[in-house]
Amino acid sequence: MLDLFDTPILPGLRTRPDIIDREEESMLIAQINATDPTPFKFQGWTGKRLTTSFGWAYDFEAGRPVAAEPLPGWLLPIRDRAACFAQLDLILLIQALLIRYDPGAGIGWHRDRPVYEDVIGISLGEPATMRFRRRREGGFERAAIPLDPRAAYHLGGAARHDWEHSIVEMDRPRWSITFRSLSMIGQRTIVRH
Repeated sequence: MLDLFDTPILPGLRTRPDIIDREEESMLIAQINATDPTPFKFQGWTGKRLTTSFGWAYDFEAGRPVAAEPLPGWLLPIRDRAACFAQLDLILLIQALLIRYDPGAGIGWHRDRPVYEDVIGISLGEPATMRFRRRREGGFERAAIPLDPRAAYHLGGAARHDWEHSIVEMDRPRWSITFRSLSMIGQRTIVRH
């Protein structure tokens, strides 16, 4: 996403509108719901959002990635399109996280786990806002981008590593697909397990 002077809002953040069409969006929402997503769990806490992982999942109790079911066939063309948008070899996108945000669900401030490198998200359903913050002397530097339905974002570089992000709680249902690549740390972690 660019500002008025065509400067990226955050280095390493890119967006693309309409990476999928309305028909694909409807199909993806139905497919995500059909995976029977389960509540997100984090160190004994249960979140309001519902998730399903393919390829790899992150076990927050054990603190490491674990193998999950392979990416289903219906998700492969979307993964390929996400890889093309992010200018990555599609084989690098080893994880797909499907999320359903029911009313009242959002995501608090965080950075994705260090086992992951690139993060590519596709928004479905209702629009949302992704907020960013980075600590500085005396407080936080902040930025925000809209997450429009059927649009994609890519977090790499500084946007991925130096900034935390969050998604405001929603009043209406929303879905998302997040693809991730492994970092060097993640590659070493998976080889050990």
